[in-house]
Amino acid sequence: MKKLENEKELLKEAIRVGMIYAEKRGAAEFEKTDSQRLKVEFVYRLLVHDKQIQPLAKEQMGDPGMRHKLAIWISKQLPDNHPLKSS
Repeated sequence: MKKLENEKELLKEAIRVGMIYAEKRGAAEFEKTDSQRLKVEFVYRLLVHDKQIQPLAKEQMGDPGMRHKLAIWISKQLPDNHPLKSS
């Protein structure tokens, strides 16, 4: 799994956007005390359930794989001129 440029920042944006998506959909309400790991897993599973992203292979399943998948997802959602987008 090749790391993306700005992957850490892309993940933060993916969590932010994913939390908004989940709350607008009525699927969750996040608390400030929720861990980043919990948010990553919830957003990942919700996006897979809603068929927004393809699920990871069993051998890639885990926190690093979900983080990477969310970073890829948000990079495809961002406009081409977004500062986090690779050139």
